[in-house]
Amino acid sequence: MRQPASSDPRKQLVESGYDRIAERYLAWAGGIDDPGRARMLDLLLERLPPGGDVLDLGCGAGVPSTVRLAERHRVTGVDISQEQLRLAREQLPHAELVHADLASVEFPDASFDGVTCFYALGHLPRAQLGGVFRSVRGWLRPGGWFLTSLACGDNTDASGEWLGIEMHFSGYRPDRNRELLREAGFRIDVDELVPLHEPEGTVTFQWVIAAPAAEG
Repeated sequence: MRQPASSDPRKQLVESGYDRIAERYLAWAGGIDDPGRARMLDLLLERLPPGGDVLDLGCGAGVPSTVRLAERHRVTGVDISQEQLRLAREQLPHAELVHADLASVEFPDASFDGVTCFYALGHLPRAQLGGVFRSVRGWLRPGGWFLTSLACGDNTDASGEWLGIEMHFSGYRPDRNRELLREAGFRIDVDELVPLHEPEGTVTFQWVIAAPAAEG
């Protein structure tokens, strides 16, 4: 029997949901018009040292972003869905893939030159965002970078129908996201609200590229 990556029922909803729709989600995501994602990844790649170590939180099936990272870097991917990781292994045969809740997974300090998280943080209970940011800050090496997309709505933990399953979503408004990043020890270098065009309509996300702030 598979063991869930988290004992939190909200996260179990996310895990079981993505396990059920992994193939369908991959096909659905292929219909998204998302030029902002490619542009932001380009900005991150310009900042990372060649051949560095990169962590992708919520890597999903590995496309389109994790495979691009793996072309230049050593990649570790984390996802709560074993079915998503099964698909990712087909795309990323040389990556280290970890089945875990991104809010509780552990790595040694200063393990990575870059950390990315594409659209996954909106599935967390929003009260855990600050803790994730602090963990990422600790995992980054000096000169490292964090790229993430964040929900823009003031949405307390909620569940609802999405792509034919029950899914959990939450988030803060952009000002609160910025506060949490700064409180976690980040300096924000890029901060943009960018529309994403899904088959069902347009949704706006806050894209951030941040680096550990200088101490003292």
